[in-house]
Amino acid sequence: MGRTLFDKIWDNHTVRHIPDGPDVLYIDRHLIHEVTSPQAFSALREKGLKVFRPERTFATCDHNVPTLGQDRPIEDPSSAAAVAELARNTADNGIRYFPLGDPGNGIVHVIGPEQGIVLCGQTVVCGDSHTATHGAFGNIAFGIGTSEVEMVFASQCLMQNKPKQTRITVDGKLAAGVTPKDVILYIISRLGTDGCTGTFVEYAGDVFRDMSMEGRMTVCNMSIEMGARGGIVAPDAKTFEYIKGRRFAPKDRDFEKAVERWSCLKTDADAVFDREYRFDASDIRPMVTYGTNPGMGIPVDGTIPETATGCDDITFAKALSYMGFEKGERMLGKKVDYVFVGSCTNGRIEDFRAFAKAVDGRRKSDEVTVWLVPGSKEVESKIEAEGIGDELRALGFEIRQPGCSACLAMNPDRIPEGKYAVSTSNRNFEGRQGYGSRTILAGPLVAAEAAVTGEIGMPKI
Repeated sequence: MGRTLFDKIWDNHTVRHIPDGPDVLYIDRHLIHEVTSPQAFSALREKGLKVFRPERTFATCDHNVPTLGQDRPIEDPSSAAAVAELARNTADNGIRYFPLGDPGNGIVHVIGPEQGIVLCGQTVVCGDSHTATHGAFGNIAFGIGTSEVEMVFASQCLMQNKPKQTRITVDGKLAAGVTPKDVILYIISRLGTDGCTGTFVEYAGDVFRDMSMEGRMTVCNMSIEMGARGGIVAPDAKTFEYIKGRRFAPKDRDFEKAVERWSCLKTDADAVFDREYRFDASDIRPMVTYGTNPGMGIPVDGTIPETATGCDDITFAKALSYMGFEKGERMLGKKVDYVFVGSCTNGRIEDFRAFAKAVDGRRKSDEVTVWLVPGSKEVESKIEAEGIGDELRALGFEIRQPGCSACLAMNPDRIPEGKYAVSTSNRNFEGRQGYGSRTILAGPLVAAEAAVTGEIGMPKI
């Protein structure tokens, strides 16, 4: 029987198989940030250890940082302390660190690919659940806990039970105005937030082959929102072209040799998955969420249903109560207070290009606060170089500095209690964007429509 892409990468990284136990898995890339690494560094010091292979670890500050005034000291004491501690820990252990203001700084899951740190056929971990993003390059990428961060620091290995596998195939051609974010929101709405629990998802079919690398990252990023450990897409010519020439990527003949290896990274025709799901691209429309988990999603012009896949009646009723919505209501035309474009899900240059195109010369609504937050300094530079920044500022928009921003309430960019936010981030849990905030997940085109009209609407693309 053939092997899946996941099998091939896993087997190639298994240092040792423990009978009736986990595998010892070698880790190629370890990404860290200021929130989940301090405890692991402290534990190392207590044991008198240093990071075993510091050249395999890369660090950035992103979660706690402000998105305005990054040239000034961080005002919040706890955030300032966390960032300062990351600087000390990385210096003490010889780890490459991208501090605020550095051209390589940004959200950890944005800078990994754009700097060429993350390649193909690798194992990639980070103390952050959305590490699944890096599966877009044909990698086994997943989030880990603090004790596991320490384990990778000390040994460059992890003990892991091999998960089961799911394949999700979407064939056909997407309609105009349907983005990768809509694709993954649609899949999660169909399967529920527990639809792929504990498995690794391979995305296959026409839609993912046609998708840009930025789009594949968006899809893999949200794999965990349906319970998966991670998502993976087989690398192809589009992947190799994205990687070519990036800062830490192989160069010249080394790159050519790498592409030869990476070209073999695909699932065998006779491989068998534990679960298989198939969808038709023509069924997917621009999406929004209406509840308090990413599975509560409907087309923008749809109505709130009687229940959601994988959601019991009590949880469903509680979610609608929190959001102030009712069954049978339409989302179309609902007023919003905030719009956030950014995060490790939709903070790449492709997202800002799409947003600017969808705005199409229309001014920002006076009724809405809009935060446009690039995912990295590189994205920020491209926004300015391409004239997107000037174009949007002339229409009343503000471009902020890189960071996780309003994705989560760990920095100054918080949505006030009771306010509605259309957000291109990945989670709409109660209080995710601030105490009592009400989050409506969407893609950059739907976000653009809300930003200029002040309400939920179908994108004008």
